[in-house]
Amino acid sequence: MTGIVVLLVLAAIVVAAVVAQRRSKQRELERTEAELAPVRKLAFEDVTALGEQLQELDRDLAGHELDAGANADYQRALDAYESAKTSVEAIAEPDDIRHVTQILDDGRYAIACVRARVDGQPLPARRPACFFDPRHGLSVADVLWSPPAGVPRDVPACALDAERVRAGADPDSRMVMVGAQRVPYYEGGRAYQPYAAGYFGAFGPMEIMFAGMLFGGLGGFDMMGDGLGAIGDGIGDLGDGIGDFGGFDF
Repeated sequence: MTGIVVLLVLAAIVVAAVVAQRRSKQRELERTEAELAPVRKLAFEDVTALGEQLQELDRDLAGHELDAGANADYQRALDAYESAKTSVEAIAEPDDIRHVTQILDDGRYAIACVRARVDGQPLPARRPACFFDPRHGLSVADVLWSPPAGVPRDVPACALDAERVRAGADPDSRMVMVGAQRVPYYEGGRAYQPYAAGYFGAFGPMEIMFAGMLFGGLGGFDMMGDGLGAIGDGIGDLGDGIGDFGGFDF
């Protein structure tokens, strides 16, 4: 009889462990989805913005004859738009957004090249997007700017945002919802790191360090807290699972 009781207890512990693992995985999926949803929305909005910029380019090109170079750049912009639409639909985790924003950055640069060719101007230098809102297009200059509770640093900015910062005004930053608050995306925490990395990661260690100091500095301790919380959740789940079997009369 004692052997049967021991087997039943062991079986209960095994089942409880499986239940705890499933609950932990479910919580992790829910946490990932909650983190992903606003960033996915951001990427969709950026794809839509690129489509609008292509429509505006079409209107501006009406009546202009495009040479081979302009045609090639225009096709690159169209391909980037189509590729971004496909990629944004396939986003399954926050880091996937990095690929989408890389594509969007290439598309915006291709549009800038088309405009330069049509206007008879040299091709623009490949600069980062405007940090305050990548939808503003290529930056034109680096401006000295202080993030919230941070030290001043040079950041890439479009012409209008550069003018605002130099005049002591707030830049036209991309706003996102974090809880019940609207904050600039660079204050949104670690979920927005991949979004920024796609736009700025190709421009050297300065941009990576800059993004890391903002996003990492705001989200680093949250990551540790989430990890400890997950461990606590798992232990709690194990206790709940064992407790579920407490009603059986062994």
